[in-house]
Amino acid sequence: MKTLDKFLKLNASNEYRITVRHHIIFWSIYFLFNTIRWGSYYNDYWYSIKANLVGFPIHMTLCYFNIYFLMPKFIYKGRFVSYTLAILLSILFMVMVKFNLTYFLISTNVWPEGPETTTFTFNYALQMMLGEFYVVSFVTAIKITIDWFGESKRAAKLEKAQLESELRFLRAQISPHFFFNTLNNIYSLSIEKSNKAPETIMKLSQLMRYMLYETKGRKQSLKKEILCIQDYLDLERIRYGDSVKINMDISGDIEDKKIAPMLLLTFIENCFKHGADKSIQTVIINIDFSIVGDLLYFRVENTLPERDNIVKLPKDKSGGIGINNVKKRLELGYTKDEYDLKTFEANDMFVVELKIKLK
Repeated sequence: MKTLDKFLKLNASNEYRITVRHHIIFWSIYFLFNTIRWGSYYNDYWYSIKANLVGFPIHMTLCYFNIYFLMPKFIYKGRFVSYTLAILLSILFMVMVKFNLTYFLISTNVWPEGPETTTFTFNYALQMMLGEFYVVSFVTAIKITIDWFGESKRAAKLEKAQLESELRFLRAQISPHFFFNTLNNIYSLSIEKSNKAPETIMKLSQLMRYMLYETKGRKQSLKKEILCIQDYLDLERIRYGDSVKINMDISGDIEDKKIAPMLLLTFIENCFKHGADKSIQTVIINIDFSIVGDLLYFRVENTLPERDNIVKLPKDKSGGIGINNVKKRLELGYTKDEYDLKTFEANDMFVVELKIKLK
């Protein structure tokens, strides 16, 4: 949550925020365009400049009043009828202001492109309101579009931050019972003054250092992941001794290949938790890494304990990551066409097969 809060503070300012510079550029271009347009129509550019100097403050007032007051007050609250009445009355009022300013400051002929009139008529009001509505709609459309892009960008970054937080949480759930058992083994070795104690402590230290400090990114070196798995297997060999037979095979080039950290270790941990922990017979665990191009074909299998020889252990409430959580991590970190996961039983073995694209 701290990471997410920090992210939100850093991204509080919208990357698509409209600055004062953008306002100046927009209205300057629009003023120039309107002046040239009506100047060529009237064949009187001086009149066009004066008319636009009167009209543009009205355009701007209406636009800003709409997007910064009327829309938040009515549209965002679902009060559409009230908004419609408010915007129409606002436009009508500003058209009346424009009529009077034009009449007293520029010319008594307030509508040179229409019928000559010196009075505020219904036809004049309707035509001018349509013109103002066009300007307001244009500016509002720009504002809504930019806000939409900004909100989409912010939502995408928020989703990414939440996704990364969830991935870190899932990676952190390696079963605590493994560490407790390993520490118990180290305690026993130290009492026996075994030469294996220092080596065991070193391997556990390396494994914990890797899990704590080198798995923060979304992708990790496949080579480092395999080294982590080897350290894990060495510790489990010390714990189980001859009751577990582990075979691991690697084929293909593992250099410069990347994969989601702590992903494969989960399946191997399950071999011990649901195989070796529950069987009084020798358990065989076969692990195969096959790299072909940018694809990893990973297969791990363990002997299924016979029903008559299952060791009944107290339920581990802390649990491991579990295959369901690994599926969730795959969904979060990869697209559907970048991986294929299968689990099944064959020849008294529980088998996991994963084909995954390496980055």
